[in-house]
Amino acid sequence: MPKSANNWVVETEWLADHLSSPDLIVLDGSWHLPTEKRDAKAEYLAEHIPGALFFDIDEFSDEKSSLPHMLPSTVKFASRMKKMGIGDGARIVVYDTTGIFSAARVWWTFRAMGHQDVAVLNGGLRKWKAEGRPLDDGPPPKRSERHYSPLQNTEIIRDLDEMKALIKKSGAQIVDARPAGRFEGRDPEPRPGLRSGHIPGSKSIPSQSLLNPDGTFKSPDELAALFKAVGIDVKRHVVTTCGSGVTASMLALALAVVGQTNAAVYDGSWAEWGQDNGLPIATGPAT
Repeated sequence: MPKSANNWVVETEWLADHLSSPDLIVLDGSWHLPTEKRDAKAEYLAEHIPGALFFDIDEFSDEKSSLPHMLPSTVKFASRMKKMGIGDGARIVVYDTTGIFSAARVWWTFRAMGHQDVAVLNGGLRKWKAEGRPLDDGPPPKRSERHYSPLQNTEIIRDLDEMKALIKKSGAQIVDARPAGRFEGRDPEPRPGLRSGHIPGSKSIPSQSLLNPDGTFKSPDELAALFKAVGIDVKRHVVTTCGSGVTASMLALALAVVGQTNAAVYDGSWAEWGQDNGLPIATGPAT
């Protein structure tokens, strides 16, 4: 994998040049909000980057949790990897149909399972298609099973108890990827039953502000400036959050690009914190 953007983001030209590498596995990690009424698996079967496998974020989740697409156990993840033919030592590139969106969640999931050789395709399928690059349809050829050994990286995962403790600490850095209206409590949450507002002390960087109009990441300097503008020191530890852990992973990826490779994602995010559970919330702009 090239070392550009700290090894976490690769360009379409690089992927096209390495598509036939035997140790490279390309994953379509597309996922859409339920309100969009889109079928990511059906879209994958209609067109995908040649050889790509489909990674279903909801399938690769903790089925025992009432929260959306929470991280699965290492046992479940290893089992699914084995069946997909993804083994130890694989080089993985993830993309989605939007540009950079749910692919970042897949990237973080692999890293949370201890897999470091994983990157996101800058601009995703959108850019790949715009450049007239080849596409396949239908299911991919079945791969033989491989051994996969996950080792959970707890440093980049935060749960509810850890977040409750974190907000009591001076200097804690929490960044929320939801749109400003939801962060400030002006707009309702798309999931029913959730309060409006944000975790006290958190800062707002809407995920769309990370992207150029074509769905690619802004430059590392531009990304660093976004964090600096809201008072986040990227040299110190950062925890990211959002609605359900998807766009929080975009923030974690952006932080990795600018050098903070151990940013943690609050997996439950607002789907958990925003419930009517007595946890403190704040409204209005970040202070």
